[in-house]
Amino acid sequence: MASRVHSSLTPAGLAALAARQVNAMFPDGDDVLASALLPAVEQALDRLEHCFTRINNKYFFDGSKAVFDHLHGDQYAMWLYLLASQLFRSGGPASACKKLFLLNKALHGCDIYYEVDLPSIFLLVHPLGTVLGRASYSDYLVVYQRVGIGSNHDIYPTLGAHLTLRPGSSVLGECKVGNYCSIAAESLLLDRDLPDDSVYIGNPRENIIRSRHITQPIWKP
Repeated sequence: MASRVHSSLTPAGLAALAARQVNAMFPDGDDVLASALLPAVEQALDRLEHCFTRINNKYFFDGSKAVFDHLHGDQYAMWLYLLASQLFRSGGPASACKKLFLLNKALHGCDIYYEVDLPSIFLLVHPLGTVLGRASYSDYLVVYQRVGIGSNHDIYPTLGAHLTLRPGSSVLGECKVGNYCSIAAESLLLDRDLPDDSVYIGNPRENIIRSRHITQPIWKP
């Protein structure tokens, strides 16, 4: 186990849990073995440690170690993405990667494909109905429920660091979003750039851009 992660389950326990869950959901005769997941579990825990130690919340970081509880819904959604992503990066079977992706979709209602490169530091906040597509992401990303990141005419956004995506917000198409920005709840940014330190409120027909010069307190200084 990554030395700075206090986990509710051992790496072997996490591998066994994921294997049991996907095999119960997909009894197709092509079982995923816990032993095959274990190397990816250990590497994914290193990625989790890197991420969680940057989050200023006692449920994620206790001041000395990352804290991971497999019964914490947001954490387990982040974990299943990390595990599927790591298995893909390690050359694991596509079927197992797909099953982990679909397990996350079924359990948490979020659609984050294992080939999508989320940044190394991110936070999902009860991400029901969230879809994160193949955009270019940067660190210190906060994503709430019903967020949509996707393409328009096969062009995806480029997102800067310290971006907060509020509930129901979407960024689609040829957008370049600067650093330290926020997309307000129920807002749609479509084929439009957003400068650094901005809050975008509205939609393509009617919108407001306000200045913003703060860092989210959820991130450790």
